[in-house]
Amino acid sequence: MIIVDTALKKREQDGKPVRLAVTGAGFINRGMSNRIINYTPGMELSVIVNRTAANAIRCYAEAGIRDPVEVKTTSELVSAIQAGRFAYTDDYAVATSCELIDVLVEGTGTIHYAAPIVEAAIAGGQHVVMLNAELDGLIGPILHKQAQAAGVIYTGCDGDQPGVQMNLLRFVEGIGARPLVAGNIKGMLDYYRTPETQASFAAVWGQTPEMVTSFADGTKIAFEQAVVANATGFTVAKRGMIGPEFDGFIDDAVKFYDLDMLEEKGGIVDYIVGTKPSPGVYVFAVHDDPQQHIYLKYGKLGDGPLYSFYVPYHLCHFEVPNAAARAVLFNDATIEPTHGPQVDVIAIAKSALNAGTTLDGLGGFHTYGLCETHQVTRSDGLLTMGQAEGCTLVNNVAKDQALTLADVTMPKGRRVDQLRAEQDASLLIGSAVASPASPDPGR
Repeated sequence: MIIVDTALKKREQDGKPVRLAVTGAGFINRGMSNRIINYTPGMELSVIVNRTAANAIRCYAEAGIRDPVEVKTTSELVSAIQAGRFAYTDDYAVATSCELIDVLVEGTGTIHYAAPIVEAAIAGGQHVVMLNAELDGLIGPILHKQAQAAGVIYTGCDGDQPGVQMNLLRFVEGIGARPLVAGNIKGMLDYYRTPETQASFAAVWGQTPEMVTSFADGTKIAFEQAVVANATGFTVAKRGMIGPEFDGFIDDAVKFYDLDMLEEKGGIVDYIVGTKPSPGVYVFAVHDDPQQHIYLKYGKLGDGPLYSFYVPYHLCHFEVPNAAARAVLFNDATIEPTHGPQVDVIAIAKSALNAGTTLDGLGGFHTYGLCETHQVTRSDGLLTMGQAEGCTLVNNVAKDQALTLADVTMPKGRRVDQLRAEQDASLLIGSAVASPASPDPGR
């Protein structure tokens, strides 16, 4: 990213690298670690937090690091950093309590494991970059509130679809246009995919069947667009979003959106299946200055009233370090839930389920996720997708039925449920949250 690369080179010259802790050592994080270690001057991957040591070692090995050191205490991590050694640990507190770490990248994609890690990093004065739309979409607003109180940045990441959309939204607003649709381009969607149907694809790419299933069954895109809604104040046109199928070019997809509806709602998040270029993101916007319409047409953006802007790709692991640098060096969040909670992801039954079933959660056999307004989620007592895992049904539910809190019993004592309840109680629907005072850019 322009400016960020220059600032990082300056940190390299000054011998003051931005130091990262990374949680998780899966497919995306292995590529990201390689990018940071070998291709990002002024940034240092200081420690990988992972429950399985072999996976952390593999992550380093694929980046050409053969002698990482295991650390069990924060003092051991400090010694490793000062000695220029790459470290790994299975205890997140070792990393989150280390004052030499500037920013934590949460990349596990988990809900219950990741939540206390993010809280600990914030409490430890570390900025947080969320490579975890699922957790962000569920309790991002309350975690953002914690970060504000601590004077640190809580942000989604560059390269992932929500961050790419927000960067595009900022560009569109910067030229004086007014965005009304923020969207995601998706290759396919089948609500009823399962880890069994996705196992072979997952094996090819070294990912888990559950993760791949969450892509295919729409749960992932629902969380991504909930994150965008919570950052912009946008809503959804209906439960599940509009999601038209269209095999033409994205510029021609403006025909699927009614301008009066968009204006009435104040902007929506959405997605399109099958359009080109894919994968990518789009923003449809109006410009309220008639004089500028001439120049938009001159720039080949058509006659309006909706103008199409798009990015034809998202290069997730390549761009995540940009979000870390923006937070540490410029106190700038790529995307943060300043307007949340606006949209939730609710759990929908993939098939008829009997009472007594214990739900398996994200990318599983039992449920898929759809976007719904936070107001409806609360008023109808709907079960969020992020809380579904581990819940036991007390009622029979039909295929495609939205599960309610009355349909399940939740496991007791889960921190995520406590944070969700706190978020519901303390944050007003659709209320913007003021940005915190900028912390010291030299930390």
